Amino acid sequence: MSAELSLAVTQVMKGVVYRDTHEKAWKHLIDLHAQVRDHVAVIGLTLIIDEAEGYAFLRSRDDDDDPDAPPRLIPRRSLSFHVSLLLALLRKRLAESDARGADTRLMLTRDQIADMLTMFLPDSSNEARLVDQVDMHVNKVIELGFLRRVKGQDGLFEVRRILKAFVDGQWLAGFEEGLTRYTEQVEEAQ
Repeated sequence: MSAELSLAVTQVMKGVVYRDTHEKAWKHLIDLHAQVRDHVAVIGLTLIIDEAEGYAFLRSRDDDDDPDAPPRLIPRRSLSFHVSLLLALLRKRLAESDARGADTRLMLTRDQIADMLTMFLPDSSNEARLVDQVDMHVNKVIELGFLRRVKGQDGLFEVRRILKAFVDGQWLAGFEEGLTRYTEQVEEAQ
């Protein structure tokens, strides 16, 4: 295996490769994408590259029904309601930003994110607890790779465009259906 192919495969196996962050690995991924696809297919993964948005990542093949399929390398993650809600809200803001033709990078302050989320959090007279909850949910979204803290700008976050690949129309429809059921259960309990 060439050094270029090795770098491309290794970097994408470690996580999302961004054009603006991983310039060398990105170039090798683009140049050698067919070889990288073949290489990761052996272990049940599919290479996803979005050149327009500038990211690449690996996804497990949907072979759950096939008994001869290799075991899943990339685990599915169950997200809490509030983290799912925050992802949906961020995806909506990203779509609005794209529709306005604004900058390709969507930047939000911590306060803007908190304002979007707090309307869905239970009422609380304890402001510090509310801030802690918002920070906990934001940190989880950062950990998942959909938000990034902007260096040198305390309290400013960039919404990563890869969010579009994971929070698509189908995901939003499923989430909206779950939200409707949740709302009905809350109303019945009152």
